[in-house]
Amino acid sequence: MAGCTGGSGWEWDENTQQYYHHAFLKEQPDLNWRNPQLQQAILEMMRFWLDKGIDGFRVDVMWHLIKDKYWRNNPPNPNFKEGMPTYDKFLPLYSTDHPEVHTVVAMLRKVVDQYKEKVLIGEMYLPVENVVDYYGQDGSGAHLPGNFQLLLLDWNARKIALEIDKYESSLPEGAWPNWVLSNHDRPRLSTRIGKEQILIAAMLLLTLRGTPTLYYGDEIGMSNVEIPMEEVQDPQGKLMPELGLSRDPQRTPMQWNKEDNAGFTSGKPWLRIAHDFKQVNVETLKENKESILHFYRKLIALRKKEPALHEGRYAPVLAEGDILAYLHQTDSVQFLIVLNLGGQTADFIPAGIPMKGKVVISTHPEREGMKLTGNPIKLKSNEGVIIQLS
Repeated sequence: MAGCTGGSGWEWDENTQQYYHHAFLKEQPDLNWRNPQLQQAILEMMRFWLDKGIDGFRVDVMWHLIKDKYWRNNPPNPNFKEGMPTYDKFLPLYSTDHPEVHTVVAMLRKVVDQYKEKVLIGEMYLPVENVVDYYGQDGSGAHLPGNFQLLLLDWNARKIALEIDKYESSLPEGAWPNWVLSNHDRPRLSTRIGKEQILIAAMLLLTLRGTPTLYYGDEIGMSNVEIPMEEVQDPQGKLMPELGLSRDPQRTPMQWNKEDNAGFTSGKPWLRIAHDFKQVNVETLKENKESILHFYRKLIALRKKEPALHEGRYAPVLAEGDILAYLHQTDSVQFLIVLNLGGQTADFIPAGIPMKGKVVISTHPEREGMKLTGNPIKLKSNEGVIIQLS
Protein backbone atom coordinates (compact mmCIF):
# COMPACT_ATOMS: atom_id res chain seq x y z
CA MET A 1 0.00 0.00 0.00
CA ALA A 2 1.43 3.35 -1.05
CA GLY A 3 1.50 6.39 1.23
CA CYS A 4 -0.48 9.48 0.21
CA THR A 5 2.62 11.67 0.33
CA GLY A 6 4.84 9.22 -1.57
CA GLY A 7 6.73 6.02 -0.84
CA SER A 8 5.43 2.98 0.99
CA GLY A 9 2.57 3.15 3.50
CA TRP A 10 4.34 0.63 5.76
CA GLU A 11 7.27 1.17 8.11
CA TRP A 12 9.34 -1.31 10.15
CA ASP A 13 9.62 -0.62 13.89
CA GLU A 14 12.69 -2.11 15.53
CA ASN A 15 11.33 -1.90 19.09
CA THR A 16 8.20 -3.97 18.42
CA GLN A 17 9.66 -5.97 15.53
CA GLN A 18 6.53 -5.17 13.58
CA TYR A 19 5.43 -3.11 10.60
CA TYR A 20 2.95 -0.30 11.14
CA HIS A 21 0.78 1.48 8.59
CA HIS A 22 0.93 5.21 7.90
CA ALA A 23 -1.33 6.70 5.26
CA PHE A 24 0.84 9.82 5.28
CA LEU A 25 4.26 10.34 6.90
CA LYS A 26 6.05 7.60 8.85
CA GLU A 27 5.95 10.02 11.80
CA GLN A 28 2.13 9.87 11.59
CA PRO A 29 1.17 6.23 12.27
CA ASP A 30 -2.47 5.38 11.64
CA LEU A 31 -4.43 4.47 14.77
CA ASN A 32 -6.29 1.20 15.24
CA TRP A 33 -9.84 2.37 15.82
CA ARG A 34 -10.97 -1.22 16.39
CA ASN A 35 -9.12 -1.22 19.72
CA PRO A 36 -11.49 -0.20 22.58
CA GLN A 37 -8.56 1.17 24.63
CA LEU A 38 -7.54 3.38 21.73
CA GLN A 39 -11.10 4.63 21.38
CA GLN A 40 -11.31 5.59 25.04
CA ALA A 41 -7.91 7.28 24.97
CA ILE A 42 -8.90 9.50 22.02
CA LEU A 43 -12.30 10.35 23.51
CA GLU A 44 -10.65 11.32 26.80
CA MET A 45 -8.18 13.50 24.90
CA MET A 46 -11.12 15.24 23.21
CA ARG A 47 -12.76 15.90 26.58
CA PHE A 48 -9.49 17.31 27.90
CA TRP A 49 -9.41 19.96 25.18
CA LEU A 50 -13.14 20.64 25.23
CA ASP A 51 -12.90 21.23 28.98
CA LYS A 52 -10.29 23.88 28.21
CA GLY A 53 -12.82 25.70 26.05
CA ILE A 54 -11.86 24.95 22.45
CA ASP A 55 -14.64 25.39 19.87
CA GLY A 56 -14.40 21.91 18.39
CA PHE A 57 -12.32 19.66 16.16
CA ARG A 58 -11.41 19.58 12.49
CA VAL A 59 -10.60 15.93 11.73
CA ASP A 60 -7.97 15.57 9.04
CA VAL A 61 -8.77 13.02 6.29
CA MET A 62 -11.82 11.81 8.18
CA TRP A 63 -12.59 9.17 5.56
CA HIS A 64 -9.23 7.47 6.30
CA LEU A 65 -9.95 6.75 9.97
CA ILE A 66 -10.62 3.01 9.81
CA LYS A 67 -9.42 0.23 7.52
CA ASP A 68 -10.76 -3.10 6.31
CA LYS A 69 -10.76 -5.56 9.25
CA TYR A 70 -9.45 -8.37 7.02
CA TRP A 71 -6.46 -6.27 5.86
CA ARG A 72 -7.22 -6.97 2.22
CA ASN A 73 -4.91 -5.38 -0.33
CA ASN A 74 -6.12 -2.48 -2.41
CA PRO A 75 -6.45 -3.49 -6.07
CA PRO A 76 -4.17 -1.97 -8.74
CA ASN A 77 -5.52 1.07 -10.54
CA PRO A 78 -5.93 0.11 -14.23
CA ASN A 79 -5.84 3.80 -15.19
CA PHE A 80 -2.52 4.57 -13.49
CA LYS A 81 0.09 6.23 -15.70
CA GLU A 82 3.65 7.30 -15.11
CA GLY A 83 3.77 10.85 -13.83
CA MET A 84 0.82 10.34 -11.48
CA PRO A 85 1.38 10.31 -7.68
CA THR A 86 2.52 6.91 -6.43
CA TYR A 87 -0.58 6.72 -4.19
CA ASP A 88 -2.68 6.47 -7.35
CA LYS A 89 -1.13 3.11 -8.28
CA PHE A 90 -3.87 1.47 -6.22
CA LEU A 91 -7.58 2.09 -5.69
CA PRO A 92 -8.12 2.70 -1.94
CA LEU A 93 -11.18 0.45 -1.69
CA TYR A 94 -10.12 -1.21 1.56
CA SER A 95 -8.25 1.64 3.23
CA THR A 96 -10.61 4.64 2.92
CA ASP A 97 -14.32 5.51 3.17
CA HIS A 98 -15.00 2.19 4.88
CA PRO A 99 -18.63 1.71 6.08
CA GLU A 100 -17.46 1.37 9.69
CA VAL A 101 -15.93 4.86 9.63
CA HIS A 102 -19.38 6.27 10.35
CA THR A 103 -19.43 4.43 13.68
CA VAL A 104 -16.14 6.12 14.59
CA VAL A 105 -17.40 9.56 13.55
CA ALA A 106 -20.55 9.02 15.64
CA MET A 107 -18.32 8.33 18.68
CA LEU A 108 -16.55 11.65 18.14
CA ARG A 109 -19.83 13.50 17.65
CA LYS A 110 -21.30 12.02 20.83
CA VAL A 111 -18.44 13.53 22.86
CA VAL A 112 -18.70 16.92 21.15
CA ASP A 113 -22.45 17.01 21.79
CA GLN A 114 -21.84 16.77 25.53
CA TYR A 115 -20.68 20.40 25.33
CA LYS A 116 -22.58 23.49 24.22
CA GLU A 117 -21.94 25.23 20.91
CA LYS A 118 -19.11 22.96 19.72
CA VAL A 119 -18.46 21.75 16.17
CA LEU A 120 -17.06 18.66 14.47
CA ILE A 121 -15.63 19.26 10.99
CA GLY A 122 -14.32 16.58 8.63
CA GLU A 123 -11.82 17.04 5.82
CA MET A 124 -13.35 15.23 2.88
CA TYR A 125 -11.98 14.65 -0.63
CA LEU A 126 -14.86 12.49 -1.85
CA PRO A 127 -17.69 12.68 -4.39
CA VAL A 128 -20.67 14.61 -3.07
CA GLU A 129 -22.83 11.49 -2.68
CA ASN A 130 -20.20 10.07 -0.30
CA VAL A 131 -19.58 13.36 1.50
CA VAL A 132 -23.19 13.74 2.61
CA ASP A 133 -23.10 10.28 4.23
CA TYR A 134 -20.78 11.79 6.85
CA TYR A 135 -23.64 13.82 8.31
CA GLY A 136 -24.54 10.45 9.79
CA GLN A 137 -27.79 8.65 10.44
CA ASP A 138 -30.26 11.14 11.92
CA GLY A 139 -27.50 13.76 12.07
CA SER A 140 -25.19 11.69 14.28
CA GLY A 141 -22.06 12.35 12.20
CA ALA A 142 -19.99 15.45 11.55
CA HIS A 143 -21.67 18.86 11.77
CA LEU A 144 -19.71 19.90 8.68
CA PRO A 145 -18.37 17.17 6.39
CA GLY A 146 -16.12 19.25 4.17
CA ASN A 147 -17.72 20.04 0.82
CA PHE A 148 -14.73 20.47 -1.50
CA GLN A 149 -16.60 20.23 -4.80
CA LEU A 150 -16.01 23.88 -5.81
CA LEU A 151 -12.35 23.50 -4.88
CA LEU A 152 -11.84 20.79 -7.50
CA LEU A 153 -13.99 22.05 -10.40
CA ASP A 154 -13.01 23.93 -13.52
CA TRP A 155 -14.03 27.59 -13.27
CA ASN A 156 -17.05 27.14 -15.51
CA ALA A 157 -20.54 28.51 -14.88
CA ARG A 158 -22.42 25.39 -15.97
CA LYS A 159 -20.18 22.98 -14.07
CA ILE A 160 -20.41 25.08 -10.90
CA ALA A 161 -24.19 25.40 -11.18
CA LEU A 162 -24.56 21.64 -11.65
CA GLU A 163 -22.41 20.91 -8.60
CA ILE A 164 -24.35 23.37 -6.42
CA ASP A 165 -27.62 21.76 -7.50
CA LYS A 166 -26.24 18.26 -6.92
CA TYR A 167 -25.01 19.13 -3.42
CA GLU A 168 -28.20 20.95 -2.41
CA SER A 169 -30.36 18.05 -3.58
CA SER A 170 -28.16 15.46 -1.81
CA LEU A 171 -28.19 17.03 1.66
CA PRO A 172 -30.03 14.99 4.31
CA GLU A 173 -33.00 16.57 6.05
CA GLY A 174 -31.78 19.18 8.53
CA ALA A 175 -28.13 19.06 7.38
CA TRP A 176 -26.29 22.39 7.43
CA PRO A 177 -24.35 23.02 4.18
CA ASN A 178 -20.76 24.20 3.91
CA TRP A 179 -18.57 25.40 1.06
CA VAL A 180 -14.81 25.43 0.49
CA LEU A 181 -13.36 27.32 -2.45
CA SER A 182 -9.67 27.45 -1.49
CA ASN A 183 -7.35 25.60 0.89
CA HIS A 184 -3.80 24.51 1.71
CA ASP A 185 -3.84 21.65 -0.82
CA ARG A 186 -4.81 23.54 -3.97
CA PRO A 187 -3.33 26.56 -5.76
CA ARG A 188 -4.55 29.89 -4.42
CA LEU A 189 -7.65 31.40 -5.99
CA SER A 190 -5.83 34.20 -7.79
CA THR A 191 -3.42 31.67 -9.30
CA ARG A 192 -6.08 29.09 -10.13
CA ILE A 193 -8.78 31.27 -11.68
CA GLY A 194 -6.96 34.56 -12.35
CA LYS A 195 -6.84 37.82 -10.42
CA GLU A 196 -9.68 39.23 -12.51
CA GLN A 197 -12.09 36.67 -11.04
CA ILE A 198 -11.21 36.71 -7.34
CA LEU A 199 -14.00 39.14 -6.44
CA ILE A 200 -16.46 36.91 -8.28
CA ALA A 201 -15.18 33.94 -6.28
CA ALA A 202 -15.68 35.86 -3.04
CA MET A 203 -19.24 36.75 -4.02
CA LEU A 204 -20.01 33.14 -4.93
CA LEU A 205 -18.63 31.73 -1.69
CA LEU A 206 -20.34 34.29 0.55
CA THR A 207 -23.78 34.09 -1.06
CA LEU A 208 -24.27 30.32 -0.81
CA ARG A 209 -26.24 29.16 2.22
CA GLY A 210 -24.45 27.40 5.04
CA THR A 211 -20.94 27.86 6.40
CA PRO A 212 -18.24 29.25 4.05
CA THR A 213 -14.59 28.45 4.66
CA LEU A 214 -12.08 31.20 3.84
CA TYR A 215 -8.41 30.31 3.34
CA TYR A 216 -6.03 32.81 4.89
CA GLY A 217 -4.73 35.34 2.39
CA ASP A 218 -7.61 35.05 -0.05
CA GLU A 219 -9.16 38.14 1.52
CA ILE A 220 -6.15 40.19 0.38
CA GLY A 221 -5.62 38.44 -2.95
CA MET A 222 -2.45 36.50 -2.17
CA SER A 223 -1.08 34.38 -5.03
CA ASN A 224 1.10 31.29 -5.19
CA VAL A 225 4.80 31.89 -4.57
CA GLU A 226 7.37 29.96 -6.57
CA ILE A 227 9.54 27.93 -4.17
CA PRO A 228 12.93 26.62 -5.42
CA MET A 229 13.45 22.89 -4.93
CA GLU A 230 16.17 23.43 -2.34
CA GLU A 231 13.70 25.41 -0.18
CA VAL A 232 10.76 22.99 -0.40
CA GLN A 233 9.28 22.08 2.99
CA ASP A 234 6.22 20.04 1.98
CA PRO A 235 6.93 16.31 2.50
CA GLN A 236 4.86 15.51 -0.58
CA GLY A 237 7.13 17.71 -2.66
CA LYS A 238 10.26 16.21 -1.12
CA LEU A 239 9.19 12.58 -1.48
CA MET A 240 8.06 12.96 -5.11
CA PRO A 241 10.28 15.79 -6.40
CA GLU A 242 10.06 14.67 -10.01
CA LEU A 243 6.27 15.18 -10.05
CA GLY A 244 6.21 18.81 -8.89
CA LEU A 245 3.55 18.17 -6.24
CA SER A 246 4.78 20.51 -3.52
CA ARG A 247 1.96 22.52 -1.94
CA ASP A 248 4.35 25.10 -0.49
CA PRO A 249 3.45 27.78 -3.10
CA GLN A 250 0.01 28.23 -1.48
CA ARG A 251 1.30 27.94 2.09
CA THR A 252 3.56 30.98 2.36
CA PRO A 253 3.26 33.28 5.41
CA MET A 254 0.35 35.66 5.79
CA GLN A 255 1.22 39.15 4.58
CA TRP A 256 0.32 41.55 7.38
CA ASN A 257 2.23 44.69 6.43
CA LYS A 258 5.07 46.02 4.25
CA GLU A 259 7.77 45.57 6.88
CA ASP A 260 10.41 42.81 6.78
CA ASN A 261 8.92 39.35 6.22
CA ALA A 262 5.53 41.01 5.66
CA GLY A 263 5.22 41.46 9.44
CA PHE A 264 4.79 37.74 9.94
CA THR A 265 7.92 37.15 11.99
CA SER A 266 11.10 38.85 13.16
CA GLY A 267 12.96 35.60 12.45
CA LYS A 268 13.39 33.69 9.23
CA PRO A 269 10.05 32.42 7.85
CA TRP A 270 9.84 28.75 6.85
CA LEU A 271 8.95 29.80 3.28
CA ARG A 272 9.82 32.86 1.28
CA ILE A 273 7.44 35.82 1.04
CA ALA A 274 5.75 36.92 -2.20
CA HIS A 275 7.52 39.68 -4.14
CA ASP A 276 4.40 41.88 -4.08
CA PHE A 277 3.94 41.81 -0.30
CA LYS A 278 4.54 45.58 0.02
CA GLN A 279 1.37 46.17 -1.99
CA VAL A 280 -0.57 43.04 -1.07
CA ASN A 281 -0.86 43.13 2.72
CA VAL A 282 -3.53 43.74 5.32
CA GLU A 283 -2.23 47.08 6.58
CA THR A 284 -2.03 48.64 3.12
CA LEU A 285 -5.37 47.29 1.89
CA LYS A 286 -7.17 48.46 5.05
CA GLU A 287 -6.51 52.03 3.91
CA ASN A 288 -8.06 51.50 0.47
CA LYS A 289 -11.86 51.50 0.62
CA GLU A 290 -12.03 49.86 -2.82
CA SER A 291 -9.63 47.03 -1.99
CA ILE A 292 -10.43 43.33 -2.05
CA LEU A 293 -10.18 43.30 1.76
CA HIS A 294 -12.98 45.85 2.07
CA PHE A 295 -15.00 43.93 -0.52
CA TYR A 296 -14.78 40.78 1.62
CA ARG A 297 -15.78 42.76 4.72
CA LYS A 298 -18.75 44.26 2.88
CA LEU A 299 -19.92 40.82 1.73
CA ILE A 300 -19.53 39.32 5.19
CA ALA A 301 -21.45 42.21 6.79
CA LEU A 302 -24.35 41.79 4.34
CA ARG A 303 -24.35 38.02 4.78
CA LYS A 304 -24.44 38.38 8.56
CA LYS A 305 -27.25 40.92 8.40
CA GLU A 306 -29.48 39.05 5.92
CA PRO A 307 -30.74 35.56 6.87
CA ALA A 308 -31.80 35.07 3.24
CA LEU A 309 -28.11 34.89 2.28
CA HIS A 310 -26.79 32.54 4.94
CA GLU A 311 -29.77 30.28 5.53
CA GLY A 312 -32.40 31.15 2.94
CA ARG A 313 -33.75 28.80 0.31
CA TYR A 314 -31.55 28.35 -2.75
CA ALA A 315 -33.03 28.27 -6.26
CA PRO A 316 -31.07 28.05 -9.54
CA VAL A 317 -31.91 30.67 -12.16
CA LEU A 318 -29.45 30.46 -15.05
CA ALA A 319 -26.15 28.87 -16.05
CA GLU A 320 -25.42 29.77 -19.63
CA GLY A 321 -22.16 30.81 -21.26
CA ASP A 322 -20.21 32.61 -18.55
CA ILE A 323 -23.29 33.67 -16.58
CA LEU A 324 -24.25 31.99 -13.31
CA ALA A 325 -27.36 33.25 -11.52
CA TYR A 326 -29.33 32.02 -8.52
CA LEU A 327 -31.77 33.15 -5.86
CA HIS A 328 -31.59 33.08 -2.08
CA GLN A 329 -34.79 33.89 -0.29
CA THR A 330 -36.87 33.78 2.83
CA ASP A 331 -40.63 34.36 2.88
CA SER A 332 -40.08 38.12 3.03
CA VAL A 333 -36.70 38.85 1.40
CA GLN A 334 -35.32 37.78 -1.96
CA PHE A 335 -31.80 38.22 -3.34
CA LEU A 336 -30.70 37.54 -6.91
CA ILE A 337 -27.01 36.88 -7.43
CA VAL A 338 -25.66 37.21 -10.97
CA LEU A 339 -22.01 36.40 -11.73
CA ASN A 340 -20.04 36.84 -14.94
CA LEU A 341 -17.28 34.23 -14.88
CA GLY A 342 -15.78 35.50 -18.13
CA GLY A 343 -13.70 38.35 -19.50
CA GLN A 344 -16.36 39.64 -21.90
CA THR A 345 -19.51 41.67 -21.32
CA ALA A 346 -22.65 39.56 -21.10
CA ASP A 347 -26.39 40.21 -21.02
CA PHE A 348 -28.46 38.62 -18.28
CA ILE A 349 -32.04 38.18 -19.44
CA PRO A 350 -34.00 36.35 -16.74
CA ALA A 351 -37.01 34.24 -17.52
CA GLY A 352 -39.90 34.44 -15.08
CA ILE A 353 -38.22 36.80 -12.60
CA PRO A 354 -39.51 40.37 -12.29
CA MET A 355 -36.33 42.41 -12.52
CA LYS A 356 -37.27 45.12 -10.08
CA GLY A 357 -34.99 45.90 -7.19
CA LYS A 358 -31.71 47.48 -6.20
CA VAL A 359 -28.07 46.50 -6.58
CA VAL A 360 -26.75 46.26 -3.02
CA ILE A 361 -23.23 45.03 -3.81
CA SER A 362 -21.29 44.87 -7.06
CA THR A 363 -17.70 44.03 -7.92
CA HIS A 364 -17.91 47.35 -9.79
CA PRO A 365 -18.91 49.75 -6.97
CA GLU A 366 -20.24 52.46 -9.29
CA ARG A 367 -23.25 50.20 -9.91
CA GLU A 368 -24.16 49.89 -6.21
CA GLY A 369 -27.45 51.55 -5.33
CA MET A 370 -28.66 51.35 -8.92
CA LYS A 371 -32.39 50.67 -9.21
CA LEU A 372 -33.58 48.07 -11.72
CA THR A 373 -36.90 48.50 -13.46
CA GLY A 374 -37.26 45.36 -15.54
CA ASN A 375 -34.63 45.75 -18.22
CA PRO A 376 -31.97 43.08 -18.91
CA ILE A 377 -28.73 43.54 -17.01
CA LYS A 378 -25.61 44.11 -19.10
CA LEU A 379 -22.80 42.76 -16.95
CA LYS A 380 -19.30 44.05 -17.45
CA SER A 381 -16.43 41.60 -17.77
CA ASN A 382 -15.63 39.88 -14.47
CA GLU A 383 -18.63 41.52 -12.78
CA GLY A 384 -20.91 40.14 -10.12
CA VAL A 385 -23.96 41.75 -8.55
CA ILE A 386 -26.19 41.08 -5.56
CA ILE A 387 -29.68 42.44 -6.19
CA GLN A 388 -32.35 42.76 -3.53
CA LEU A 389 -35.58 42.23 -5.42
CA SER A 390 -38.65 44.33 -4.67
